Amino acid sequence: MTLDAAACPSGDERVLLYGLLAETNARLSRDLATALEAECGLPLAWFDVLLRLRRADEGRLKMSQMADAIVHSTGGTTRLVDRLEEAGLVIRQSCPNDRRAVYVAITPAGNARLDGALAVHLAFLDRQMAARLSEDERVALGALLAKLGEPHTP
Repeated sequence: MTLDAAACPSGDERVLLYGLLAETNARLSRDLATALEAECGLPLAWFDVLLRLRRADEGRLKMSQMADAIVHSTGGTTRLVDRLEEAGLVIRQSCPNDRRAVYVAITPAGNARLDGALAVHLAFLDRQMAARLSEDERVALGALLAKLGEPHTP
């Protein structure tokens, strides 16, 4: 028994395009994680947290904002921040105007570790993107990814 294309649209352009996007993301993430671990001993999830903190106002985010930003559960974010805090790369701070909220902030050691990781990251991006895509292609890719990343309301 076989299904026709309408009943099982695995060859549909949309399905194929999404698969290509997901596979490319997974491969790039895996390769970056390998490079970060090998060259500076920093897991990709740690790098992501430190980078988001560096770019945040005052170098800190509420734990709930961090969970949303890295797309982790609150429990998963708590465990991740626990490990970063044990390594001295972040600290927790109480929120002065909301006793229930807790900030996570990057430390000087976290900033120094991120600097080394960013050098690895930039070299990786040069090899994987800049050397393989023209400037026009990179601009177009950025615009398309930004468009796909915008919230969609049906």
